[in-house]
Amino acid sequence: MGCSGCRVRFNCGKVLSKVSVFFTMVLIFTYFFYCLTGLCDSAPRTLYSQQAPDYDILDDPRRVSPRLLPDAPSHRNRTASEDAAQVEAPGQQLPLHMPGSARESAESNGIPVSNSFGTKRFPQAIIIGVKKGGTRALLEFLRIHPDVRAVGAEPHFFDRFYDKGLEWYRNLMPRTLDGQITMEKTPSYFVTKEAPSRVCTMNCQAKLIVVVRDPVTRAVSDYTQTLSKNPGLPSFQNLALKNSSTGLIDTTWSAVRIGLYAKHLENWLQHFPLSHFLFVSGERLVSDPAGEMGRVQDFLGLKRVVSDKHFYFNQTKGFPCLKKPEGSSRPRCLGKSKGRPHPQIPSEVLQRLRDFYRPFNHRFYQMSGQDFGWD
Repeated sequence: MGCSGCRVRFNCGKVLSKVSVFFTMVLIFTYFFYCLTGLCDSAPRTLYSQQAPDYDILDDPRRVSPRLLPDAPSHRNRTASEDAAQVEAPGQQLPLHMPGSARESAESNGIPVSNSFGTKRFPQAIIIGVKKGGTRALLEFLRIHPDVRAVGAEPHFFDRFYDKGLEWYRNLMPRTLDGQITMEKTPSYFVTKEAPSRVCTMNCQAKLIVVVRDPVTRAVSDYTQTLSKNPGLPSFQNLALKNSSTGLIDTTWSAVRIGLYAKHLENWLQHFPLSHFLFVSGERLVSDPAGEMGRVQDFLGLKRVVSDKHFYFNQTKGFPCLKKPEGSSRPRCLGKSKGRPHPQIPSEVLQRLRDFYRPFNHRFYQMSGQDFGWD
């Protein structure tokens, strides 16, 4: 009997061991099945599972370390095309079903809504120009708005990378939720002959924003930027004038040519009605940022969220900065590349340029319906 009882207990132990192994294998198989089908990734993550990034959106145009698209090589020395493949990386993840008050609170504390939800759409609005007019400031001011999602880097699709196709371009865009606007800015579009027809091919209903500035000041600022990268550049007057004795302006120099706003606008008006344009004053964007941002938000059909409370004037830099938001370590200002001191240009050269631009400026005032007061 004793031996018989031992055998029964031994057999029961073997059965239990086999059952345990069986259920273990079932659990392992179930785990791998869920992972292979991607269901593991859909598990919700804790709202504060990672520390919110402390970034300065105006010092770093991409807001946080950019994420390259899958087809973009991650070489240490990147090319312009690789830069164009950068999109805004998501910061802290917020649940899609968050109550409105919670979303607004999180966004006001610098936590952007996650890119994990929503759809990649073609931009409904584009800042198309102009270089050294204030486009970077405008974009960063707009990105405060919770209903604006924008690419940080300039895609340059309609002037440099059009051969990559519209699907490539769409994939550069951040994901947006219903009611949000997708935007990008590339100032060289305004002066690119082929850009208007290409943009219209994508969306003839697109809203177009042009930030303009006194063309003489803009040309000097353009030259200053180039000089900082190429100290051996000829003097401004040598580049601006074909011949110093005749005083003829060299319109082949890009710094001069960009300021012919009326000519560039004529090209765009062949494809878009004037009602699709908003002309933002670069000067007023500095002197009255809230006022200009009010016009921009109205044009885009947005609630006026960006207002006086978001700005303060930085006396050292000479332009407005964003006030320090709650939870951030410092105010957000344009980076060191903005507000460079301009070189001394002979007054007679500047006057010749003003005389040259005057008829083009007046024509632009008539076309746009706005007098920018540059004369």
